[in-house]
Amino acid sequence: MSNEITWRLENEKPGRLLMRYALPAVVGTIVNSLYNIVDRIYIGHGVGSMAISGLTLTFPVMMFLQAFGMLVGAGASARVSILLGRKENEKAEHVLGNAFILVLIISLVTITVSMLYIKDMLIWFGGSENTIPYAIDYLNIVIPSNILTSLSFGFNSIMRASGYPKKAMYTMLIGAIMNIILDPIFIFVFDMGIQGAAIATVISMAVSATFVMHHFISKQSLIRFRKKYFNLNRQIIRQIISIGISPFSMQLCGSLVNVIMNSSLYLYGGDLALGANGILISFTMLLVMLVIGLSQGMQPIVGFNFGAGHRHRVMATLKIVIIISTCIMGAGWICGIFFPEIIAKVFTSDQELIAITTNGIRLNFMLLIVVGSQIVISHFFQSIGSAWKAMLLSLSRQLIFLIPTLFIFPYFFGLNGVWIAGPVSDGFATILAWSFLCHYVKKVKT
Repeated sequence: MSNEITWRLENEKPGRLLMRYALPAVVGTIVNSLYNIVDRIYIGHGVGSMAISGLTLTFPVMMFLQAFGMLVGAGASARVSILLGRKENEKAEHVLGNAFILVLIISLVTITVSMLYIKDMLIWFGGSENTIPYAIDYLNIVIPSNILTSLSFGFNSIMRASGYPKKAMYTMLIGAIMNIILDPIFIFVFDMGIQGAAIATVISMAVSATFVMHHFISKQSLIRFRKKYFNLNRQIIRQIISIGISPFSMQLCGSLVNVIMNSSLYLYGGDLALGANGILISFTMLLVMLVIGLSQGMQPIVGFNFGAGHRHRVMATLKIVIIISTCIMGAGWICGIFFPEIIAKVFTSDQELIAITTNGIRLNFMLLIVVGSQIVISHFFQSIGSAWKAMLLSLSRQLIFLIPTLFIFPYFFGLNGVWIAGPVSDGFATILAWSFLCHYVKKVKT
């Protein structure tokens, strides 16, 4: 099994290999986004528009918690790919053991902090007396179970990186399908509202995490948990964090940006503007997760071949992924510009909320087509272990460009300024990403 996986990564055509790894990864990331999207659709029609706004308030909290899971999961999976490319399987297993201990420690700390300051955070995030009760009902159930989310998503990435893309896809599908089935049962049949959606999510995540953990206990796995590797090693922790710091920083900045955006939306558009942003994010997340799935499928291929010294295979894979991601975002741009009202109606029947959402999507999607390549290039530098470049590119859109525009544009254009800030930052971040890539390509050729 080990020889077959490594032979494919080193010899199979990049396009065919990408299909093998990216398709399961795309399904996995789509499944990830479906957890939140399905919740919002059922809550929007079953509970009401204020519940959607309340759920939007939870975004920064959930992104904050997920950032730490990504720190370990993304860092460990990239490191495992590189080590397998060098035929250093025992070192890869040491990374696996350290990643597990790190997840447990970090989850305990972040869950405790979040539960202690939950109401204060929601007030700071732009919540009102109409929306905070919904957010608290949801978070009181979801936050304590975040360790399941970190284990499920983080080690799913490692499973994929170690040569099991289809199995990684199946474990995510199991949880997503269960969530889709349980949501209406808990929300409508048991009449539990937003709390029902939270319970359905937790049960589904627990099942998914169980399947992922079982894989790394099994003797059939290429790498697996071994007792001797559960001792924390400073060098391994440093390597995991140095690579994982890029997606971690991006997620953490995403949380901060959501805080600023929610505050601006509430200031210039009230509670319904928060709900509109929740719908907009749900649709955008679907597109972004498609591209992230492609990038995750690219990661083990690029990481392995970079470690093995096959630069031509690295660049061929990257070119294919950039083209496909641009097509995906192009299709999303068409839907957002020409059919925004249809998108809004999937989540709500409230006419006022539909009108606000329609306007928001049209303005926010103006430069969506360029976002795909920016995401892919950032993941590319992460995959080859260039941590500082990946981190800078990940931070550029949100921290360097988006936060300043969120303060400037609403001052002049009100609510429309909040929506416009997104495409402006997308444009600048994409220019920066391509300048980094062009410099890397010139360096490789020389």
